[in-house]
Amino acid sequence: MTTREVWRYANWALSTDTSGSGPIYVTECTSCGESSGAADDREGPETWCLKHAGGTGHTGFRSVITSFFRASLVEGPR
Repeated sequence: MTTREVWRYANWALSTDTSGSGPIYVTECTSCGESSGAADDREGPETWCLKHAGGTGHTGFRSVITSFFRASLVEGPR
């Protein structure tokens, strides 16, 4: 009995997923680890940084932006 393999290749593309929410923004203090919490825009987390700096004297922050993508097959010659 012989084994036969069939290989099939496909082209995939990555695009921004617009079916759900847009990007999610969070900022974190690099001194104490406190976080702004998630927001749908930058303004809230950036304002949190300024208030946190004013209240604590901490000046370093990390911005984390989560974007969503979707992979799909690309039609075309094979």
